[in-house]
Amino acid sequence: MIKRIVHILFLVLFINGFAQTNPQWQGYFSYNKITDISQGQDKIYASSEIAIFSKNLSTNDLSTTTSIDGLKAETITAIYHSESFNKTLVGNKNGLLLVMNSDGKIVFKNGIVVEVPVSPFLKKINHFLEHNGKVYISCDYGISVFDLTSMEFGDTYYIGNNGQQVKVYQTTILNGEIFAVTDIHGIKKASLSNSNLVDYNQWQLFDGGYWNGITTIQNKLVGMNTNARLYKHNGTFFEEFFIMNQSGLDIRTNDDFLIVTNQNYIYIFNAALQQTATINSNQYTLATVSFSCATIANNQIFIGTNEKGLLVSPLSAPTTFQVIKPDGPDRNNIFRLKQTSTTLWATYGGYSLTYDPTLLEEGISKYSRQTGWSKIPFSELFGATSLSDIITNPKNEKEVYVCSFHNGLLKIKDDVITFYNQNSAPPNGPENQQLVTPLYVSVRINGGAFDSKGSLWMSNSLVFKGLKALKSDGTWIAPSDWQNQLASVTEERYSKLAIDKNDTKWVPSYRGNGLIAFNENYANKFIRIRTGTDGNLPINDVRAVAIDNKNQVWIGTARGLRYIPSVDSFISETEIESKPIIILEDDLAQELFYEQFIMDIAVDGANRKWISIAESGVYLVSPNGQETIYKFTKENSPLPSNNVNDIEIDSFTGEVFFATDKGLVSFKGTATRPSDDLSNVYAYPNPVRPGFSGTVKISGLTNKAVVKITDIEGNLVYETTSEGGTIEWDTTAFGKHKVASGVYMILVSAEDGIDTIVKKVMIIR
Repeated sequence: MIKRIVHILFLVLFINGFAQTNPQWQGYFSYNKITDISQGQDKIYASSEIAIFSKNLSTNDLSTTTSIDGLKAETITAIYHSESFNKTLVGNKNGLLLVMNSDGKIVFKNGIVVEVPVSPFLKKINHFLEHNGKVYISCDYGISVFDLTSMEFGDTYYIGNNGQQVKVYQTTILNGEIFAVTDIHGIKKASLSNSNLVDYNQWQLFDGGYWNGITTIQNKLVGMNTNARLYKHNGTFFEEFFIMNQSGLDIRTNDDFLIVTNQNYIYIFNAALQQTATINSNQYTLATVSFSCATIANNQIFIGTNEKGLLVSPLSAPTTFQVIKPDGPDRNNIFRLKQTSTTLWATYGGYSLTYDPTLLEEGISKYSRQTGWSKIPFSELFGATSLSDIITNPKNEKEVYVCSFHNGLLKIKDDVITFYNQNSAPPNGPENQQLVTPLYVSVRINGGAFDSKGSLWMSNSLVFKGLKALKSDGTWIAPSDWQNQLASVTEERYSKLAIDKNDTKWVPSYRGNGLIAFNENYANKFIRIRTGTDGNLPINDVRAVAIDNKNQVWIGTARGLRYIPSVDSFISETEIESKPIIILEDDLAQELFYEQFIMDIAVDGANRKWISIAESGVYLVSPNGQETIYKFTKENSPLPSNNVNDIEIDSFTGEVFFATDKGLVSFKGTATRPSDDLSNVYAYPNPVRPGFSGTVKISGLTNKAVVKITDIEGNLVYETTSEGGTIEWDTTAFGKHKVASGVYMILVSAEDGIDTIVKKVMIIR
């Protein structure tokens, strides 16, 4: 849509590879849900939903590979490490194959995604099997072959009856024959010496039962049946040798052991298929866990769980467990963020695009650079689900409020949690929705923001009094005539509201009321900004609102962007017209973000706007919207997804956090909040060492401070005026050439010219 982009940080060669280091980005991924495990000679590899990590069995070091390193996973479903080729294969739900080479370079292989002519919903990769330099990839349509030497895809086998597509769970090889377990056509087999395996007639029915796994141990075929039984093939037929408590999820062999996993049990057998151990999920007593896979290495059992990463236990006594996983939040799909000076708060679930509560029973995550990730468990949240927003008291950041879009409001202060719902805060507090049977209680609180008097304002969907406030004295208020001003009030849902310098509340709505502006200090004045002559919105479905540093109102809707030039128009006018931002594109006048679904708007310290667009990533635009400074997508940056649920900016450091539906990442921006004076100006990095390719940041500036940089002899090499609290210098002389090694003087003067300071930075080439 927008072709005039001033600066894009990363150009990714999506097919050929991805450069590994992205120093301006940082990832905060969850490694709790393990989807598969593989092992090399001295490492265990584990895949979570969108990232992988490995544990060195000799040094016990953990290392991660994420989108920051170029691992642009979709949803990881299988992982395999080839020791002979020193490559790690990562399979995805959409058929994407990622190959991590020994040098860490990640190569994207789209053969299944692009070339296999089947439904995109049937391209999931289920299993890898390596044999003689080839990998047989079991997919939901059949089998694809990948050559590890040429790094290219070969043939695809459709082995269903009459050549139809059929889901293949797993393959194994015995005596020169390949055996494939399908979901509805039993076990098929074929000779690997046959050069025409693309012909379905070359695949014979080996067994017509219902199977979900197969492997070999000591020249014996072992099958896992959907009836929760294990069978060994005696040369003529499969004979049962073990009955499990549940249907199996994973079967594999390693170190002369057979390991079988189901949801709550791990069964271990020796080469003679004698059971040597059983592990029950209840044996891990610190949390409720369920299993996904397991393997054995170095006389240890490594168990993948859906909740706690890897559990590791000695094979000789598999009753004591150690948790192995990198630090991270509980989940990757983060709904809302809130940054304080010391803590990043994160919640999950919230609601759908149509404002239906997710009912997710999940705790609250917190991140500190000093202590890492911690959690307030769901058991301490009074049963509150669908946590939709986080608000901190601007006068006391240790007082935190969390909205529940199904149960009410949580207050967290000094580790004490208070819960407000329809029973605990009458008559003007949270209310149950009005439209359904009283047997169904849903208290849909969202918002919120503090006004200048210390009152916390929030929305309450599907009720008559849709706007509520918790005052600093602990009492509740609700504008009584809210229902008289709005259409279909008991059907209305609301997104995050904003409060301006005049204490006007700007409330986005969903079902026809557009953007609602309200101020109780002006005789409960209401103005609705809607489509047409009521306000010039492109649609009445408003998703985001932000007040910028010049007191303009930026409005994100499901069909585009609008702005209001001044919040003061609410006070002086009875009607407010929003305006589009018109830009020039190919010398033609275009509307910025025309018809785009805007999910969030955040304003940084330089009054620039970070705007997330559904399925299109994030844009950073100039204060007036006329220039696009950055466009970050999954394709050209470490964003793990193009759906960004929430944007949060650390005003002290300029770091911008992006909460996506597939993980949390941050970009080290430079737009920090301006300082009140120049007493804390500093430059970093300092010194600038050889090989450094970034920029020097000068922070602690006042707004519109004049910054001049000279060499030691006083020759000017750079000059700019700050917008916000930080500027960048690319260590060139006015963008022409890199300056030489030496000490450079940084002369800073405030806008009024009275406050000045001088700093130094050393450049070492």
